[in-house]
Amino acid sequence: MEDDLAERLRTQLRAQRHRRELSLEALAAASGVSRSMISDIERGAKIPTVLVLARLATALGVTVARLLGEDRPERVIVRRAAEQPVVTDTGGWERRILSPTLPGVEFELIRTTIPPGVVLGSFAAHAAGSREYVAVETGELTVTVDGTGHRLAAGDALYYAGDAVHEFANHGATECVYYTAMHVAKEPP
Repeated sequence: MEDDLAERLRTQLRAQRHRRELSLEALAAASGVSRSMISDIERGAKIPTVLVLARLATALGVTVARLLGEDRPERVIVRRAAEQPVVTDTGGWERRILSPTLPGVEFELIRTTIPPGVVLGSFAAHAAGSREYVAVETGELTVTVDGTGHRLAAGDALYYAGDAVHEFANHGATECVYYTAMHVAKEPP
């Protein structure tokens, strides 16, 4: 993760936590991420994995894009490849956030690349009313929602309610590239 991206994450994570009046302990309990890890991220001492970042975003009721970006109120926004936040994980997979962060909108369009044989791990359920759409460009992808696996091939698409625990895996022999469009609903007040 680039230095400016890490700085935005550090700043946004703290701001979102304070906006919700959450202590480090409360965010740790809600996300399943340790208090010390959250503190280290907020101080810029550590850079989280994609899965940790997703758990924090889910616990805060925002998208990963919100934690990595800045609100852009323009009516038309072009995101050049060089400007798109890219988060990589030690397992070799990569998430490229294609959507801008808009005020009051928790929507995310992501391009993910997973090497063969990689299981991304479990992503926590989002708020009730959240929605996720997945479309596979190349390779094979298994999406497990609430314990049921759905094997997708190039050209296949899947919708599921985002308020379910979900997991992505590439059990195929080649790299998988897929897109996720995600709307995260607001938690009731």
